[in-house]
Amino acid sequence: MSVAFVLVAITDQSPAMAVETMAPAPQQESQVISATDGDVSGIVRTEWKTTQVVTYGTAPAAGTPDPGTAMAIALTMVAARGWATTQYDCLVALWNKESRWNVYAHNASSGAYGIPQALPGSKMATAGADWATNPATQITWGLGYIEARYGDPCGAWAYSQRVGWY
Repeated sequence: MSVAFVLVAITDQSPAMAVETMAPAPQQESQVISATDGDVSGIVRTEWKTTQVVTYGTAPAAGTPDPGTAMAIALTMVAARGWATTQYDCLVALWNKESRWNVYAHNASSGAYGIPQALPGSKMATAGADWATNPATQITWGLGYIEARYGDPCGAWAYSQRVGWY
């Protein structure tokens, strides 16, 4: 007995996660059902498997920050990495959620610190000795962390939306 495999092509650039479950009974035909609410982009049913593609949406447009702010520093650094403006939007949404861009933000429960909520905060010393007070140092470290772990800010934002942290 063979099992049919389904390939789901995602053509937009919104973060998505595929979830596979076994269907209780064989189906004779494939069905594609699309939703328009932005949370479910499609359900593909096949003979043996159901694949559901769930999108977590994109971050809202952040706009242009005031010069000299941490957000302006981040916009410059995001552009220097060659990332699109949408990556900056995701970064703003992520760090609004994590620290509200407060260089001194401290999570008493976990010990996470700074704009990117590094755990422990002293990890950011790899980006500079002034990690505890300098937003540029924290942003430099945070972007490096995001790129190494998630690929880009929208990858980190999508992960954060799924699990509640990044």
